[in-house]
This record gives sequence, structure tokens and C-alpha cells, in this order.
Amino acid sequence: MNKDKPETTVTGNTLEEKLGITSKEIKQSKLYSFIDEWYGAPYKYGGCLKSGVDCSCFTDLLYESVYDRKTARSSGDIFKECDKISNENLKEGDLVFFITNGKSISHVGIYLKNDKFVHASSSKGVIISDLKEAYYKKTFYSAGRLKHTS
Repeated sequence: MNKDKPETTVTGNTLEEKLGITSKEIKQSKLYSFIDEWYGAPYKYGGCLKSGVDCSCFTDLLYESVYDRKTARSSGDIFKECDKISNENLKEGDLVFFITNGKSISHVGIYLKNDKFVHASSSKGVIISDLKEAYYKKTFYSAGRLKHTS
């Protein structure tokens, strides 16, 4: 196993274990295939490539590839494109927003299942994290769902 890129194949145990689900529960295979392709990509502020990507570009790339939708290029602007939803109503593909700088929305991730979300972390690159982790509980701002476009 390559230690630089954790094994995360959609049908492999690692991703399923991270999400606390079985392979039969995976309904959006395109979503998880995209995550598999990008998992472990390093973080780079303003980056939009597998060699370095930030959270808003990762979100935009995922949405374009999986849902055929473009998003804004900053986490704050993406939030403006969303309808606010409660955590209890989160579904796969919804967005989670954080205030990590103490001032305004500065981070975005894509909700998966069981309080897990995928994002481009400034310290670890593209990873799956848990909303229950102390850091994310402290910095969580809101959940949102992109508004329907005509």
C-alpha cells in the first residue's frame, strides 16, 4: 500500500469504514469514484489541480463532474448560492460551511453520510472528516443545498 495515497477505492473497506456503511449503501457511485480519484491530493490555496487544490475549487470540480453544476470560486460565494438547511436534513452532496478564520465563511466541504464530509483540508489535502470532530464542531457555520437553477 502506498503510504502517500491512502487506499480509498469505492468498493474497498477503507472508504466504507470511514463512512460507516456497506458497499450496498453506496447509491451515488459517481460521487465516490470522484472522491477516490482525488483522495490525498495536496492542498494549495487557489489551486485547481490534482497537484494542489483548495476547498472551493475541489467543491466546484466535484459538482461539475458528479452533478453537472458549476459553483462559485470562493466558499463564501458558494454559500450565497445555497438554501440553508438543518443538519438533520443533510443528504449526500449537500454542502457544509465553516468559519475557520474567526470572521467569515472560509471553508466548504461536501456532505457524505453519517456526519462525514469530504473536503480539501489546508493541512492534509483532500480527506474525509467527521463533523463531530472537535475542530469542525467548533468552526461549523451552516449546511446548505445549492438552489435549483432553471
